[in-house]
Amino acid sequence: MFSISNISLPIQHTLPDLYEYLNQHSNVILVAPPGTGKTSLVPLALLDAPWKQGKKLIMLEPRRIATRAAARQMSYLLNEEIGQKIGYRTRMDKAVSANTEIEVVTQGLFLRHLLNNPLLDDIAGIIFDEIHERSLDADLCLGLCRNLQQNLRPDLRLIAMSATPSLKNLQEILQCDIIESKTDYYPITTHHRKRDLTHIRDLPSVMAAQITEAYKEEQGNILAFLPGAGEIHKTMNLLSLPNAEVLPLYGDLPATEQDKALRPVTPQTPRRIVLATSIAETSLTVPGVRIVIDGGYRRLPQLNADTGLTRLQTQRISKAAATQRAGRAGREGAGVVYKLWTQATERSLPLHDRPEILEAELSEFLLVCQTWSDIMGTDITDIPFPEKPSLGVIEAAKELLVLLGCLNSKNHITPFGQKVAQFGAHPRLASMMLSAQSDEEKALAADIAALLEERDPLRHEEPASVDIQSRLIWMRNQPNSKNDQGLWHRIRKISQDYRKRLRISATHPPALNPSLLICAAFPDRLAQRRSEIGSFRLAGGGAAHLSPQDPFAKESLLAVASVHVYKRTNICLAFPVKLQALSNFIDQRAEIEQETTLDSISGKVILRERLKFGRLTLQDRNIPASSKEAVPILLQVVANNLSKPLDWNEHSKQLQARYALAQSDFGFSASPNLSDDVLAKTCKEWLLPWMNGITNLAEIKQLNVVEMLEAYLGYTLCQELNKLLPKSISFNNHKIYIDYTQSRPTISAPAKYFYGINTTPSIAKGQITLQCCLLSPANRPQAITSDLQTFWNEGWKDMRKDMKGRYPKHHWPENPGSISSATERKS
Repeated sequence: MFSISNISLPIQHTLPDLYEYLNQHSNVILVAPPGTGKTSLVPLALLDAPWKQGKKLIMLEPRRIATRAAARQMSYLLNEEIGQKIGYRTRMDKAVSANTEIEVVTQGLFLRHLLNNPLLDDIAGIIFDEIHERSLDADLCLGLCRNLQQNLRPDLRLIAMSATPSLKNLQEILQCDIIESKTDYYPITTHHRKRDLTHIRDLPSVMAAQITEAYKEEQGNILAFLPGAGEIHKTMNLLSLPNAEVLPLYGDLPATEQDKALRPVTPQTPRRIVLATSIAETSLTVPGVRIVIDGGYRRLPQLNADTGLTRLQTQRISKAAATQRAGRAGREGAGVVYKLWTQATERSLPLHDRPEILEAELSEFLLVCQTWSDIMGTDITDIPFPEKPSLGVIEAAKELLVLLGCLNSKNHITPFGQKVAQFGAHPRLASMMLSAQSDEEKALAADIAALLEERDPLRHEEPASVDIQSRLIWMRNQPNSKNDQGLWHRIRKISQDYRKRLRISATHPPALNPSLLICAAFPDRLAQRRSEIGSFRLAGGGAAHLSPQDPFAKESLLAVASVHVYKRTNICLAFPVKLQALSNFIDQRAEIEQETTLDSISGKVILRERLKFGRLTLQDRNIPASSKEAVPILLQVVANNLSKPLDWNEHSKQLQARYALAQSDFGFSASPNLSDDVLAKTCKEWLLPWMNGITNLAEIKQLNVVEMLEAYLGYTLCQELNKLLPKSISFNNHKIYIDYTQSRPTISAPAKYFYGINTTPSIAKGQITLQCCLLSPANRPQAITSDLQTFWNEGWKDMRKDMKGRYPKHHWPENPGSISSATERKS
């Protein structure tokens, strides 16, 4: 086992057991409290492990500052320059060489390397430092590496290091033992406030007062925990202490400023007061600390279920975090801890922080998992994670990835999605940069991505417009304010890194209009103005707002790049966009909803066409419907009331009656059926073939119903019907139509048409005797008979007397059935 003789740390007593265990087993969990030296000494102890076989060790750290600090400390212990045997990589910088055997890497950067080199053929073991923090990247790295080990690399060593022992789920995944390093801290005296803070905004003033008191009453350096950079700078401005060096420590600080707080303490060093965020809880050792003042809050990413966005939220720390922070005071001697909350609040704190996988937006997580599954040929459910994310959050991530074009409708990764996964940025930002076409667009996309990854540089300006262009201009001109220099350099460096990946010059001028690129990254945040000035509807659902005085408050459409969710969603960064400019973008992602309605006044079918993008209606117009679009509506109108839209005349009714009689009395097939009820239900069968080109009710009215129904029956059936039950009969050179709508088929004609006929006319080969209706010269019914001969003999006398009196000029023979009477009629 490789040993270091010039240092003594508590973890050294555990290292031989760890070394021997890894010679026999692939995985191990090491539990050791903060400050025991595990980050510095465990990798060094494994340098000459036989299973290394000339390959590298990788140690994963959650933050850039911890990555650099760990590599620097190990190099110091080996008395080497950093970048030799010990190297590091972060997104912002690196120090490695061909001689590097231990590489400290941020978790996010390692994920990118893992997707590019999934076999990790040059790596013997991976050390997961601070695994208890349960960041999303840490869970991803652990799950993918364990999946790789189970399938293709059983020789790969996985070493998980934690400051807390509550690792049941982790032990089930790694199937290994836990080696625990027992360490006795120096005694710590703990003080609680008698009253809780009234509001978190009071924290800087309370913290400054407590630092001042502790500085005067206690000895040693002070480490104060605050939730963010804003509170740190407010507290610094309230402090005025003699012979004290007040130093900030948070993730956004330039590396040179961070390193000031981590420098070794010498007798000449003034008392140091370090104001830090939660990055100083673990991984980092702030030297000389004897006093810890804990504000009790931290900022953690949390998913807002209403918007699907992850935001940093200030919240109470857990008991585990409070214990780790307090432990910083007892590493080098007896210490004191001031907790700025009451003992009652202490009892109500959660035991542990919730894992990020249960709180964050998971589109990047899902894309990485899907990419890995495609590479390894395994199912995504085979990847082991300590906790499973909720199905609802996964579904929301899938929807976003489909919207971005990274997944297809079957949730398989697309070629574009593969590029996005390999790019090494959040899927939104990667989609934006990879969708840029020209070099100018790529330069602008890199600038926007860099800007969005850091804090808004103009967030403190009053009034602050949401115009993202003003921030892009700020990027191109180095600020005068010293406070902004570090932020400016970080944003510029990120932009240059992205430009390098996009293979364009770091100085290439960007395009001017950012709206389309923003839409490519945030299609769900396309915002449409509502009636209230400054109020917008988001494509992804919900509303967003900006000040009514903002120059963009009256714009019809905004491409929104950043929002802030508190009691409502506020737009932070945006740029106006014209609908015409979105045509290609919309065509690929929008849906056209069409609704056809009948104009009751004109009788025309109108097509209402809505261009829908997510929850937005970008266009809404009425246009005349085509025949194809109109026919279903017209068919429904006909089905609801046959007689009104169609010219349902006497001829069509007679056809219905004739066919019904043929079906009931003469054995015609029950299908088709020409009754009103059945015809209403079968419009598509008999009416649809005649509606080609029809778009309104007026054209429906012109259709010949009899012609359509006869076509529906077919030629053969119509011939049989006409032969059996004819439309009309002829006698005495007159064609008389038969009325089949009566209870008995009836012919009606002036009385003189029947002169000379003694036998009652019949149809259906004599099976049906027609009912005869004799009309007056005024065509009014005067007599109805089913037996003409009997009528002539018995009923005609009374009718003749009546008719002769009313119509004396007409011929009314005494015996109309006789031939002579017929001769008289003809004359």
